[in-house]
Amino acid sequence: MEAVVVGATGLVGRQIVRLLLETPEWKKVRTFVRRPSGMQHPKLDERVVDFEELLKGGPPWRKDVAGQTLFSSLGTTLKQAGGKAAQWRVDYDYQYAFAAAARENGVRAMVLISSYGADARSVNFYLSMKGKLEEAVKKLGFERLTILRPGMLAGRREVPRLGENVGAAVLRVVSKIPGLGAWRPIDGETVARAAIRAPAGVFSLGELFDLGKE
Repeated sequence: MEAVVVGATGLVGRQIVRLLLETPEWKKVRTFVRRPSGMQHPKLDERVVDFEELLKGGPPWRKDVAGQTLFSSLGTTLKQAGGKAAQWRVDYDYQYAFAAAARENGVRAMVLISSYGADARSVNFYLSMKGKLEEAVKKLGFERLTILRPGMLAGRREVPRLGENVGAAVLRVVSKIPGLGAWRPIDGETVARAAIRAPAGVFSLGELFDLGKE
């Protein structure tokens, strides 16, 4: 089987790539990145491309967004992006463009890493954006679509996010209070394991912990 991964340099995406490369059933793992990841493996086909090209039309590499399953975990923060429009470009536009290209190229399954609380009708910009992406991807007609909604992610990032590290530490304490367990941080590797083994459907925090178990 061949996998396509978008967001391969991120906390979850990097773990997805590692696990796919370690799994014999996956013969090739093709990633599309904006900068080299530094990962090397005989099964890894890494493409450094300009994501903007995909929004402008049909770059030559568009046809290579192909395989059995697309794993999409691309994302940034409002601070890193520099504003809502820039964050929308990364979290929504790029991911949708890759999903559309994959479907056009015959990719039958997609795994989308969304967010806990995603809702197109939410007044929260981030959660609304994630919810709208979910709804848009559902309309593309993948034969199997898996949407994972993790809470705050924990783990070592390529570029550390101080705010998230502090927030995760606080939530580890808060989540121990009865009734607030849904707010506990979840490790990026747990989400990655869930991404590879989850059936079609929408899965939130508690279910991800179960799906991520060995």
